[in-house]
Amino acid sequence: MLLRPSGASSRPARARHPATRPETTPVREGVRLAVDVGSVRVGVARSDPGGILASPLTVVRSGPGELDELATLVAGADAIEVIVGLPTSLSGREGLAAAGARSFAAELAGRLAPIPVRLVDERFTTTQAHDALRRGGQDSRARRGTVDAAAAAVLLQAALDTERATGKPPGQLVTLAGGAGA
Repeated sequence: MLLRPSGASSRPARARHPATRPETTPVREGVRLAVDVGSVRVGVARSDPGGILASPLTVVRSGPGELDELATLVAGADAIEVIVGLPTSLSGREGLAAAGARSFAAELAGRLAPIPVRLVDERFTTTQAHDALRRGGQDSRARRGTVDAAAAAVLLQAALDTERATGKPPGQLVTLAGGAGA
């Protein structure tokens, strides 16, 4: 006959393991802004200072004064960097829209220096933003004014997640000469 100490359970003891979480690298501290450049509107998103969560911020009208307005937003947020969406095809090729985004990013980098501007692949951001807004109950007409800021938030969240996973800033650094670096 087996004797158990009093108060002991008849169930087998479970091994205690620490909670397993995926390894993550800390993200650099500081607010980031992201812009989703369109021909009519430029969507803007902002991260929290810890670089954890991206949220839609505003929409700026494309055209004269857009860089001034973006520079004001960047200064007001005390941003450490700006992410610009780089539209590419499903195959990763760049077309006219990507050339326009590169040109915009170079102009913005010149305006914001020494604050870094980075180009990050934005495939599917607008589609994801439309889907999220539709699930939130907004019809297509109501989404028109907010989808660009929501797409910028999707872009920024992807950039933050990439940095957390790799430990490196996302995308390509835009140089003042207009090219992109590492």
